[in-house]
Amino acid sequence: MPRQPSSPFLMPPLRLLLGGASLVLALGAQAHSVETANGPVAVPESPERIVTLYEGALDAALATGQLPVAAVTTRGGDGVARYIEAHLDVHHPEAELAIVGVVREINLEAVLAERPDLILAAPQLSAEQYALLSRIAPTVVPQARELAADNWKHEARLFGEALGRGEALEKAITEVEERAAALAVDLAEAGGDGSANLVRWMPQGPLVMSESLFTSGVLAAAGLAVDDAGLVNQRGVHSDPLSLENLSRLEGDWLFLATLNEEGDEALEAAKQSAAFARLPVVEKGRVIAVDGQLWTSANGPLAAQAILDDIEAALLP
Repeated sequence: MPRQPSSPFLMPPLRLLLGGASLVLALGAQAHSVETANGPVAVPESPERIVTLYEGALDAALATGQLPVAAVTTRGGDGVARYIEAHLDVHHPEAELAIVGVVREINLEAVLAERPDLILAAPQLSAEQYALLSRIAPTVVPQARELAADNWKHEARLFGEALGRGEALEKAITEVEERAAALAVDLAEAGGDGSANLVRWMPQGPLVMSESLFTSGVLAAAGLAVDDAGLVNQRGVHSDPLSLENLSRLEGDWLFLATLNEEGDEALEAAKQSAAFARLPVVEKGRVIAVDGQLWTSANGPLAAQAILDDIEAALLP
C-alpha cells in the first residue's frame, strides 16, 4: 500500500544533498545506455531502487515484475490508482510504495530520500525538474509525441529497456494485443460490438474524451470504434464541459461513463435524475456503462489495458 513521505523539513536542504547524488551511477558495477528525450542516458544494468514519477512508468515496471520503491499519486486520488492497488494486493501483498508527489508536483526531497538508482518520468517533465532529478539518479524521459492511441507502447518499451526487462515488457504488450483481438471476435459473435463514446463526468460537466487516447485505442482493438463527435477542444485530449443537450450529439452504440472521485459520482447521480439525460438514445437502450475514471481516463500501460479489457468483457459479453 502507498505510504506518504516524511516531511521534507526533517531533511537537510536539497542543495546540500545533491552535491554527491550524481555519484550514484558511478558506483554501479555495470550500465547500459538508452535513448531518451534528453539524449542517451546510462542506466544501471539491474536497477533495484526505482522511482516512478509517471503512472505509465509504474504500470510498465509492474508489468515486467519489477516493484518500484516510490510513485506519484493518480489524478483525483491521494495514492496510486485502484487497479494498481489491486495488482499489488495480488502480486506484492507486502509491498509499500512511497508517495513522492502528485501528477504535476514532485517532492524532490522525498525522491532523494528513497535513494533511487533509476528514475522513470513522464514525457511532460520540465527541463528544470530533469536537471535536478538527473543529479539524484539516471532519469529516463520518453520522447514527447503527437497524441496517438499507441503512444503507450513506445513509452512502455523505453521503460522496459531502461529496466533491463525489454523481453518481459514486449511479452506484456503482445498479451494485450492478442487478448483484445480475441475479445473483438467474441463481441462480434455476441452482437456487442459497434461504436462507443467515452465520457469523464466532472462536477462542472461531462467531458468527451478524444478518440486518440490510450483507452480509445484499447476499445478500438476490442472491436469498439470510438467517436468523439468532433467535440474535443484544441488541446486534443477532451472536450470543454458540455451541457446534457450537447451530449446528445454522441451517437455511439455504447457510452462509457467515468468518474474520478466522489464529487464526480455525485454529479453523475444528479444528472441521471434529469429528463435530458434520460432522453439520450444510449440511455434509453440501457447501454451506459459506469467505469473507474482513474483507470479509464488517466492510466496507461499493459496492466491498465488488461484491466480495461476485463471491464469490457464483464459489461458487454453475456
